[in-house]
Amino acid sequence: MNRRGSYLQKILLLTILLFIFFSISVSADTTNTIPPNLQSYPSSSVPSWLDTGSNAWMLIAATLVGLQSIPGVALFYAGLTKKKYTVNTMFLIFYAFAAVLLVWIIAGFNFGFGYPSLLSIKGLGILGYPVPAWQGLYMAEQAVYGPSGTPLNIPMSTYIIFQFVFAAITPILLVGSVIERINYKAWMIFVPVWSLLVYSPLAYWLFAGGWLNQLGAVDFSGGYVIHLNAGIGALAAALAVGPRLAEERKLEPHNLSLILIGTGLIWLGWNGFNGGDPGGATIDAAIAVLNTDLAAAISAITWIIMDMKFFKKPTLVGAATGAITGLVAITPAAGYIDAWGSIIIGIASGSLPWLSLYKLEPKLRVDDTLGVFSSHGIAGLVGGLLTGVLADPSVSQYILPGLTGALYGNLYQLGIQAFAALIVTIYTFFVTYGLLKLIGLFVPLRASEAELKVGDYLMHGEVAYSDLLPNQAKEDKKELVVEQKPESKNENK
Repeated sequence: MNRRGSYLQKILLLTILLFIFFSISVSADTTNTIPPNLQSYPSSSVPSWLDTGSNAWMLIAATLVGLQSIPGVALFYAGLTKKKYTVNTMFLIFYAFAAVLLVWIIAGFNFGFGYPSLLSIKGLGILGYPVPAWQGLYMAEQAVYGPSGTPLNIPMSTYIIFQFVFAAITPILLVGSVIERINYKAWMIFVPVWSLLVYSPLAYWLFAGGWLNQLGAVDFSGGYVIHLNAGIGALAAALAVGPRLAEERKLEPHNLSLILIGTGLIWLGWNGFNGGDPGGATIDAAIAVLNTDLAAAISAITWIIMDMKFFKKPTLVGAATGAITGLVAITPAAGYIDAWGSIIIGIASGSLPWLSLYKLEPKLRVDDTLGVFSSHGIAGLVGGLLTGVLADPSVSQYILPGLTGALYGNLYQLGIQAFAALIVTIYTFFVTYGLLKLIGLFVPLRASEAELKVGDYLMHGEVAYSDLLPNQAKEDKKELVVEQKPESKNENK
């Protein structure tokens, strides 16, 4: 019995060894002899210039920034507005996201990033060609942009979508100044035209290597192109459209949960906002993400302290606003400064926009519904100027070697940052105001008084909360439910 058991064990062991040997041999042969038609993709889809890690990060970063708009800002603004304007606020934002993508592909991208230049003066790039960016071969080629033809190791399609989400969020931020009264028809005309005439030129000047970049101005990820632009545009739009109804000229957040959820999406989405600006998965991308989160945290705490000092208690709305002003202010500097610089910017962005919102804006007598001028315009200006002071050559070497702020001996950088801010302010204000006044000749800029009295139901025929339905609509809804009940029972049978 023992001898028989030993014999069986040897047979079993030999069988296992033969099986392992056969499996390894087949695996090795299969690995080396995969038919070409069974490969997951052709070799041409991974050319020598393509860095797959950078491409993956840039696609993720673009998605994160897109989530900042929908649903991030949509939820944040909807929570801040009055209950009866919830649907209208989210609709204006959702429409802007879609409309900007359309104009971006048709003309906006190449107008703001195209190579070569359509217009240049003494070698200074002014504008790109406003031509479509939808050709298959163009989307698949290596990304090259701006007047100097700067190359990246990602496809053009990745760069187009990454830059699109920045273009989209800019008018989305701007609308916060005119919600609760702007006519959605006027907004539908304004957004694509404004994106092409205001956003794309500024992007060319300060993102793509255009004339302000060539003079030495820098904007790491949009402190000027996006936030100062949106803030000044918000001020101009509020003036052009006019104030809200007299009884509604007060900020009345109706849902703090929406505000917090929106803020969370905006904050974490900002890791893609600033982390994607280097154009790939680089050391500078990691530094920018760390600086971004640090500045946001410091700014939120500073805003809380300001609220406690002047209002005697902290608020969730204040904390959320402080985090966002920190994110805005760090944006032009994120990849150029060290952590100490982020802390300084965080303190400045938690205090100066606070003073602007509660001390300056009331004196301007402009009905900026959600304080976009202060939270984005002033915060973006503060960050842009402090970039000219705090730019650290030990950090900027990873993205823009030679960039040095006034703190390190280069006073010119502060001067050119101030000049760029002035150009953005003047250009954005007058084009925005003029465009809205022009649109107002054909379409009313304001919703009718009847629509403003009721809100979402008259504007869109739907409401976010059932208690906002007019009495007749409630009765109609009840009748509809009663009529449908017998049918549902018959279906169940």
